[in-house]
Amino acid sequence: MGVKFRDIVSTEHIKFEDLEGKTVALDAANIIYQFLSSIRQRDGTPLMDHNGRVTSHFSGILYRTTSLIERGIKPIYVFDGQSSHLKKDTQAKRNEVKVQSERRWKDALEEGRIEDARKFAVRSSRMSHDVVDGSKKLLTLMGIPYIQAPGEGEAQASYLVEKGDAWCVGSQDYDCLLFGAPRMVKNLTISGGLGKLELIELKKVLEELDITREQLVDLALLVGTDFNPGIKGIGAKKGLKLIKDHGNIYSVLEDRDVIFEIHPQVLQNLFLQHEVRTDYALEWKNPDREQIVEFLCGEHDFSEERVLNAVDKIRKLDANQSSLEKWF
Repeated sequence: MGVKFRDIVSTEHIKFEDLEGKTVALDAANIIYQFLSSIRQRDGTPLMDHNGRVTSHFSGILYRTTSLIERGIKPIYVFDGQSSHLKKDTQAKRNEVKVQSERRWKDALEEGRIEDARKFAVRSSRMSHDVVDGSKKLLTLMGIPYIQAPGEGEAQASYLVEKGDAWCVGSQDYDCLLFGAPRMVKNLTISGGLGKLELIELKKVLEELDITREQLVDLALLVGTDFNPGIKGIGAKKGLKLIKDHGNIYSVLEDRDVIFEIHPQVLQNLFLQHEVRTDYALEWKNPDREQIVEFLCGEHDFSEERVLNAVDKIRKLDANQSSLEKWF
C-alpha cells in the first residue's frame, strides 16, 4: 500500500506518447497485483485454466505489457526479494484483510450480490510463489528482462532510474520517492488508464514541499510506512508542518514526548541505504512464439488466436527494423 502522500504530492498528467522510446522499471509486485485484482469475471472470479489455476496475471503480462511495447515503451519487471522483518506486521494485517474479503466475497456470491462480490474479490487477491514463478517464465518467453531484487522491488526499480538504466518507475506507491526514484509514473498498466498517466518527479516534489529527501523520509515515518505504524492522528499535511517546524523526526518525537518502538535511524536506513543488486544485465529479445503458445494455450487454456495476435504485435513493432532486438 505504501505511504499516504496523495494530499501533499502534486502530479503531472502525461500521455503515453511522452514515454515513447523510454525504459520503464515496473514494480512487479505492484503491477501483477493490479492484474490479479482487476482482470476478473463480472462476479469477481479470477481467470482460471481447466485445472483451477489462476491465469489473470498471465493475461495482464501478455496483453497489457504488449500494449506498452506497442507504444514504444521498454519495460523491465523488478521482483521483490526478502522483505525486512519489520514489515511482518503490515503483511499480517494485509493477509487478514484478504482472508476477510474472501469470506465476504463468497457470502455475496451466495446471496446474489454481484457488485459486492466483485468488490470483495478484488481485495482478496494474493501473490503466491506460483504466480511469481509463472510470471517470470512468461516474461522470459516474451523476451522481456526482469530483475530479482535482494530486498524491496521498489528500491531496486528506483536504483535503475537513479543509474540511468530506466527513465522512471512504474508503480502506484509513493514509496518509490522515499527510495530515491527521480521519476515515477502511476496508472501505466491499469485498464482504462489511457490518457490518465501521472508523472511524479522527486526533485519537483522536494522543491514544492521545501524539504530534503531525508526530511521526506522522516515525514513518511511520522505518517506511517510498511515498516512502522507512524503516530496516530498525524497525516501528510500535519506531518509536513511538524517536519518543517522542527527540522527532523528526532525533534518532533522529543517535542511530542513520543518513542518509536524501532529506532528512527533503523527505519531511515531502510529507505536511504537500501540493499540493491548492481550486477544485473538488461537484454530485450525476440519473443519465442512457439513456446508462448505452448505455455499459455497448451498449459493454461488461452485462445491461440489472441495469443498469436499479441505476439505478432511485438514482432512487428517497427516495419523499419528487422527484429525486436534491433528495435530495442
